Amino acid sequence: MKLKTLTIGMATAGLGLSSLAQATTVEYWTTQTQSDRLQTIEVMVDVFEALNPGVDVKVVAVDENDMPKQIAAAAASNTLPNMVEVGSNLSLAFAEQGIVDENATTATVNAIGKDRFYKGALKMVQDPDNGKYVAVPYSGWVQGIWYRADWFEEAGLEPPTTWENIQKAAKYFNKPKDNQYGILIGTKADNYAEQVYTQFALSNDAPQFDKDGKLVFNSKAQKEVLDFYKELAQYTPPGPQTWRARDYYLQGKLAMFFYSTYIMDDIALAEAAASSLGTENFKDLKGAAFDPDLAQNTRLATTITRKSPSTYGTLVAFSIMKNSDKDEVAATQAFIEYMNEKEQVVAYSHMAPGGQLPMLRDIAQTDEFLNDPKGIFANYGKESIKEIIAGFENIKDFSIVDGKAFPESGEIFSKQIIPRMIYSTVIEDQDTQKSLDWAQKEMEQVISK
Repeated sequence: MKLKTLTIGMATAGLGLSSLAQATTVEYWTTQTQSDRLQTIEVMVDVFEALNPGVDVKVVAVDENDMPKQIAAAAASNTLPNMVEVGSNLSLAFAEQGIVDENATTATVNAIGKDRFYKGALKMVQDPDNGKYVAVPYSGWVQGIWYRADWFEEAGLEPPTTWENIQKAAKYFNKPKDNQYGILIGTKADNYAEQVYTQFALSNDAPQFDKDGKLVFNSKAQKEVLDFYKELAQYTPPGPQTWRARDYYLQGKLAMFFYSTYIMDDIALAEAAASSLGTENFKDLKGAAFDPDLAQNTRLATTITRKSPSTYGTLVAFSIMKNSDKDEVAATQAFIEYMNEKEQVVAYSHMAPGGQLPMLRDIAQTDEFLNDPKGIFANYGKESIKEIIAGFENIKDFSIVDGKAFPESGEIFSKQIIPRMIYSTVIEDQDTQKSLDWAQKEMEQVISK
């Protein structure tokens, strides 16, 4: 059935390539390395090749962590692939290296329909110098505050989309004597804490770098963020805590928690929630039965606003690499256009429901997309899913400032400087300014190497 649907979707993609030379090859590097996901991609490729006999699409799986090295080696040996599927920060980095065909990529965005993409997604792949696109946005996940909408409604509280509303709700619902807490934020020195902190920082216009690449982390705006984060931590389950404390939410003991859209199946499906319903992870949790109404009673506030709206997440996109062979470029463009047809986007998204959300607004609102094989999306309802994906309108991260990528941010991330700063402030009760001073010095050491 899926193959039939894909074939119908391919009908238009087969048009316009009849003039291509025989045996035109499109080498496609993907970071989807799991065997089941590669099988899904290969089905799409097989249909494309069947309707375009002159084109051979070669799929090469490359581990996400190895992609920069592999691309560097390919560029040095003049053996770049025709297209790569990578995170937006890598797309921008590759463009800065001069190995992305921005004209062909921009033309593909326009052919698919520029207005169909979420604006925030396009901004993340736009070259700030010329306005062209370095990649075609394809999929991604967003992070935000998952919250008990039924509790909020009963209490007469506004959704947790502003600092004020978050603080008010966290304090209101925090009842530690009843083993109930207001909000879960990361207080352990790990990546989860940094992801949560980053969204707050960017909502307060507190970046790591300015547009000229100067490190500006230790700022008044950043201190406001750390002060606020420290205050919120008092409404979090006793720590240090990380994502695992989602168990409190699934057992009805937490009003709000930060998580990516990968949590959707855990909230909606009994078998996925099972690992969070027991007593083995937290001694103060007594265990609970699966709540079949939890998904319906849950909403995701993807965007936090103080000085500006901020959504944290990851965007995966297709970049067309520079190539002097016009036939290969044309075939690559046609293949990317095909991958952005509804049937292919839906099949790709369903490989990991919630973790690979589509970047085309119209497809994200279709019944076909919402009807995932496990029935996860149906548990939330169409309006809730639309709210979730709309977070891509304002998606941001530390590594991109005004469309320019700063790879040094990745190096800082790998050293876990921000998580250690949070730990010292929240768990060790260090003065926030002292923690910021320390973090700035640590970051300076990283970028000076």
